[in-house]
Amino acid sequence: MSTFRCKNLIVLVLLLVPMLGCKNRGEAASPVLVRVDNRSVTLEQFRREFAKTLPAKQELSTEEKSDLERSFLVQVIDRELTLAEAERLGIQITPAELETAVQEYKAEYPDGSFASVLKDRGISLEEWRQEILQGLLIEKVMQKAIDPGLKVGEDEIADYFREHMDEFDRPPQVRARQIVVGSQEEGRKILDLLRKGRPFAEVAKEVSLSPDAEQGGDLGFFARGEMPPEFDAVVFNLALGRLSDLVKSEYGYHIFLVEERRPAKRLELPQVHDQIRERLLADKQEQAYQKWLQQMRGKATIEMNWSLL
Repeated sequence: MSTFRCKNLIVLVLLLVPMLGCKNRGEAASPVLVRVDNRSVTLEQFRREFAKTLPAKQELSTEEKSDLERSFLVQVIDRELTLAEAERLGIQITPAELETAVQEYKAEYPDGSFASVLKDRGISLEEWRQEILQGLLIEKVMQKAIDPGLKVGEDEIADYFREHMDEFDRPPQVRARQIVVGSQEEGRKILDLLRKGRPFAEVAKEVSLSPDAEQGGDLGFFARGEMPPEFDAVVFNLALGRLSDLVKSEYGYHIFLVEERRPAKRLELPQVHDQIRERLLADKQEQAYQKWLQQMRGKATIEMNWSLL
């Protein structure tokens, strides 16, 4: 996946797409809150989706809620501007493109857990596929809006490294493998096999429910706080080459094997060169996209019924 897609599709689409599900009954009668050219968002649609963005179990003052509401409304308008441009340009997503994206997203979840995610969000699989479809439309518009010739110079990379050296203090890390199964009983059977000498990576490929099963359960190197807390509590206290006991998480039952440890270290420029280049390029792309949005706002007909808020 390109830097552009990682920065903009993941961030902006997650911000802007949540309202793209099908309208529910009764929403047709809801007054229109905002129109952007020939596209509209009803008050009911806006309120339902705005409620999902509010901090869980946190009370907000009227002023704080109003500020968040107006900020979210700007995101909605930007989304509608982008989708209106997709319509104007006749941009389409092929069934193959949609299916590839769907499989990429589903692969991030162990078997069975994706359905739970949809249930928690209160949407059907078909509604979710529609969100992905419109997210891909947004991505294509953004790609057209940004100059493909944007580059980052070596001097910019060196300057960034010099000014942000503290960012490249790498904390202690471990490299671990995992096997994830659906039940405690199955986990105990797998643990017994491993203790009898079956190669961990081999077993992971055969039985693990996690997407990393194809890599023998290899999680790569990670520091504390980068994985779920259940992982950290075990792997950072596990001796090299030792199997963990069963570890329960929301994803299932895990068995871990720690293969390597890295001490804390300050990375040198050659080690982070590409990372900095991608970061700076993503920033330039974001700036270009925001500039494009500003131009679109000037051209579009935007009508807001502020009395509804």
